[in-house]
Amino acid sequence: MIRADDRSLDPGLSVSSESEPAETAFGHATYAILAHQPAAGPALTATLAADGDHVAAHAILGFARLMLAREELQAPAAAGLNDAKAALTRCQGGTPDERALVDALVLAVGGHFRAAADALDAAFVSRPGAVLPLKLSHGLRFMAGDRAGLLVRSRAALCDLPAQSLARGFAFGCHAFSLEEHGQYEEAEAAGLRAVMLAPEDSWGRHAVSHIHEMRGHTKAGIAWLEDSRPHWSGCNNFSFHMAWHLGLMHLEQGAHDQVLSLYDTDIRPEQTDDFRDMANAVSLLWRLDRMGVDVGPRWHDLAAIARRRQQDVTLVFAALHTLCALVALRDDAGVDAALAAMAARAAGHDEQARVARRIGLPLARLMAGRASVAERQGLDRLLVDLPDLGGSNAQRDLFLLGLTQVAGQVGDTVAVARLRAARAALKADDRLIARIAGSIAH
Repeated sequence: MIRADDRSLDPGLSVSSESEPAETAFGHATYAILAHQPAAGPALTATLAADGDHVAAHAILGFARLMLAREELQAPAAAGLNDAKAALTRCQGGTPDERALVDALVLAVGGHFRAAADALDAAFVSRPGAVLPLKLSHGLRFMAGDRAGLLVRSRAALCDLPAQSLARGFAFGCHAFSLEEHGQYEEAEAAGLRAVMLAPEDSWGRHAVSHIHEMRGHTKAGIAWLEDSRPHWSGCNNFSFHMAWHLGLMHLEQGAHDQVLSLYDTDIRPEQTDDFRDMANAVSLLWRLDRMGVDVGPRWHDLAAIARRRQQDVTLVFAALHTLCALVALRDDAGVDAALAAMAARAAGHDEQARVARRIGLPLARLMAGRASVAERQGLDRLLVDLPDLGGSNAQRDLFLLGLTQVAGQVGDTVAVARLRAARAALKADDRLIARIAGSIAH
């Protein structure tokens, strides 16, 4: 497999720095970011060691802290913004590209991820193939639930890159995922295959193809796809845990419960990290195993300390909902109360995630916790329409579709159950889990 320190990629940015070592290190950082490799952090550190006024490196570090979606990283992200601004000043205002990065970071630090992505895209509209801004915009829109923006941006990028370039391979990976989230599976698969042909280390493109197999119900092919490409994705950062999560879901559909539990322990949750993406993998898989009647042993309790520590962190509503699900599974009523109170407080705010908490997060949290009002139980149709704005992928949000189906069944709303199943079937083939949930409702 190609190692992270073997490859460098032109970020597509005009920068003020005249340091050749900084330029080289930033090229390695760009490659590692696109390939989801753990070398990204050290490469950014090396960039700043070579040039402490590297504006883009300061800005990317600020974005990275924000996108970890932890309450305690908000201040360091703001500090990264201040560092980038100070470097701009020392560089006599920097380049237009550097100013664009800093302007977008101002918006993101203010809690406006979609606006930050819009600002980036506007700044690079004449160069949509600028690969680092593309990946950054893609990540922001993914977290903000902007599926339409994902597709517009990735489609434009492909019109601006050389036919056989490594950067074009990574752009195809972004495009494949964008298409998959719109249910355009045939075109998405072609784009994903093109991505990994041009850039074999593009785990995001491989990830998109695994989504397609899962959504089509082609679990045997999906398992083969992921296992055959394991040498590529196993060397990723914690994204490797997420790839293994997809593998676990496919084994779950095949009824291989022992295999799922083994994967959970060795590949999905090999360490007790509190990264919200790792927690989302763990929570959503254990929730499914519970509904399938599988004894998961002490695995919920392994998540308890992290869930309780994060119970009032609503930096990202998507993450907070997974924390809530863990607290519900642990039967931690006090923790559930605290999480719901934190979600309600977040919903009273004015930034992007406050609006998500108000429209989606709070009613969904109450439903998943069994604390919903009559009006909230009758508002499933609206919640269903708004659910994509929660962020994450269709596969990740499937947890909430399944949960809503179960809630509707518990209150005897068979019409809502039918609508929820139909909405799910528009994206994903029926599987064992929805059949089991619907079967329990019928009886």
